[in-house]
Amino acid sequence: MNLQFYLEKLHASDEFKKFQRENPDAYMCSAFFSIDKENIKNPDNQSHLDFYVPSENKLFSFQLDEGVKMSIIETYGKDRNFFEEVSMNLDFDFEDIEKIIFDRMEKDNIKNKVQKMLLSLQHRDGKDFIIGTVFISMFGLLKVNIDLSEKPFWKITSFEKKSFFDMLSITGKKK
Repeated sequence: MNLQFYLEKLHASDEFKKFQRENPDAYMCSAFFSIDKENIKNPDNQSHLDFYVPSENKLFSFQLDEGVKMSIIETYGKDRNFFEEVSMNLDFDFEDIEKIIFDRMEKDNIKNKVQKMLLSLQHRDGKDFIIGTVFISMFGLLKVNIDLSEKPFWKITSFEKKSFFDMLSITGKKK
């Protein structure tokens, strides 16, 4: 699958067409994809495309898994500068993103099995990025940022392996 597939599905839906008519100033500010690599026969994949409406200071999310469902997302005081516009002209395939991550895992000699990938498309500092959290076997995770500004030379700008236990603060009882 690729981003353009999801955009075409969204633009073909009556719900999104109505949304666009009612909110002509809306723009895509993020996208979220959950890719289940563990349950191949019955994956729990999810996809959401998020649109910000500056005139109302509201964020709307379109879930694309079973049809198209719109929901309003609470922004809790975030202003319009927080929701930067993401290019809808990006054309990336999730297999390409996975390959970049797998190649880096191999380079760093990370042998763990990928279980689930959470990928977020965002625009920061004038560039579009995939910001990923990849859950791997043995309670590990990878934090990865991929710069999408120069196709086909996408590059990882940040890559870090963490353990679930790194995130816990473990304290013992004092005697």
